[in-house]
Amino acid sequence: MRTLAIALGLTLVVGAPVHAQQVRQAAPAKPVLIDDRMAMTPDAAQLAEFDAFVEAVRKQFDVPGIAVAIVQDGRIVMERGYGVRELGKPAKVDAHTMFAIASNTKAFTAASLNMLQDDGKLKTTDRVIDHLPWFRMSDAYVTREMRIRDLLAHRSGLSLGAGDLLYWPTTTYSTREVAERLKDVPLTGGFREQYAYDNILFGVAQLVVEEASGMPFKQFLSSRIFQPLGMTETRYNSDDLKPGDNVATGHAKFDFADLRPVGVTSWRNVSGAGGLYSSVHDIGKWMNMQLAGGAYAGSGDNAKRLFSEQRQREMWTVLTPIPVGKPGVPELAPAVPNFLGYAQGWQVSDYAGDKLVWHTGGWPGQVSRLTLVPGKKIGVIVLTSAELAVAFNAVTYRALDMMLGREGNDWLKAYAAAYAKAQGNADEDWKKHLAARDAASKPSLPLAKYAGTYRDPWYGDVLIRQGAKGLEMQFAKTAELLGDIEPWQHDSFIVRWRDRGLNADAFVNFALDPDGRIREVRMEPVSPLTDFSFDFQDLRLTPVAAEKK
Repeated sequence: MRTLAIALGLTLVVGAPVHAQQVRQAAPAKPVLIDDRMAMTPDAAQLAEFDAFVEAVRKQFDVPGIAVAIVQDGRIVMERGYGVRELGKPAKVDAHTMFAIASNTKAFTAASLNMLQDDGKLKTTDRVIDHLPWFRMSDAYVTREMRIRDLLAHRSGLSLGAGDLLYWPTTTYSTREVAERLKDVPLTGGFREQYAYDNILFGVAQLVVEEASGMPFKQFLSSRIFQPLGMTETRYNSDDLKPGDNVATGHAKFDFADLRPVGVTSWRNVSGAGGLYSSVHDIGKWMNMQLAGGAYAGSGDNAKRLFSEQRQREMWTVLTPIPVGKPGVPELAPAVPNFLGYAQGWQVSDYAGDKLVWHTGGWPGQVSRLTLVPGKKIGVIVLTSAELAVAFNAVTYRALDMMLGREGNDWLKAYAAAYAKAQGNADEDWKKHLAARDAASKPSLPLAKYAGTYRDPWYGDVLIRQGAKGLEMQFAKTAELLGDIEPWQHDSFIVRWRDRGLNADAFVNFALDPDGRIREVRMEPVSPLTDFSFDFQDLRLTPVAAEKK
């Protein structure tokens, strides 16, 4: 799913052109002592300057709505909204406005499995096949050795975003069907060898929760997490949004240019990877419980807990190291960590000498970041209604600086520079395609010969047919992936999706055999700004008719 800031937001997505604005840096917050740890508590003036910064970020990056909450040692430092729920409508974002939290759901899935370990129903070191005997990966060794905690750590050998098209955009496959199709998704790396972000295995994790608990995942989350924490402003997925709910609308740049509202997406088939909607008010309760080591009421031996401190230590222990790269622009150097890794549903790194436990989430038109500073018992949640990691990262680091008493970092300027560079790189990439194109070339075959049903082993069928405007492509299980095909050069075409908010046009490349028959079709995104969950490059499409011979 759109995890748009895997490496501290240095991987950027699209948005409006930016022009750096100057925002006065707030004075450091007042120090307080929390269990022998020095932390900061901002006063009203500092919070007012923070508000001004968030508004500047919102305007700079063209974000209709942002909600932020900061907690500290069990207290709410601030929680509020900025902007509107939807462009062109008057309703304001507030602390109770629900956004899609997307991949921030993964920590809830990890917590569910660890709670079941506390219950004695499983161990995260159990083999997956001991709980789901039908589970298969494309490699027999990986199938046999895959442990439950491997489902949560992005080290399976799958490539980045592998299999995401099974549910992104919304498909008609069930959760079980998505998981069963893993047997045909190729592994491109070694098992436990390197980090490659995936979503599909969190859908498998969801099924393990159901098998071990004896209840639907939705019911487990509601009865074991949401109700105890009083998270009444949290929904299992978009299907559970109710009329009258205080909910934000997502916004995307159609054709990377025109900001508009986007439709509601549902991941009813892989909800464990990113289905939840929530408010910063509710996430504040979740953060305080995490910072209290799993406790949410009482203290000491009388504390009520979701999970034990031991389980939390394991959830925050790095399983998969992630290489630390250089910042895209020098202004982001202060954000570069000394270490980076993935634990169980959480990223782990450091900032200014403090350990961070965090995650990001991305959804059509909505992206977010949740960040914990365990040593200072500080938590920050930023929810936004546009597809820009730069916005939530700038706000997060400004909040951390305020709470940690740091000065001198102009995060608005830094992320504006990073965004501008990403946009420039995308423009250069397109110019290279244009320069290499032989515009005078023609397809080898009459256009009607390219029509047919093509099948990929893990996705299924993709249809190319004659439409009213010419050739069109339809992914059989994905209604939104309907687009028009136009020649590019030789036997390469471009499919332009009719939903222009997807920003995922793709090259469609036909390979012919010596007799001029279509042997295979391969695809790849046109723009480097296309979200990685459109994993077209992993498809190996062959004509169905050829398979029958």
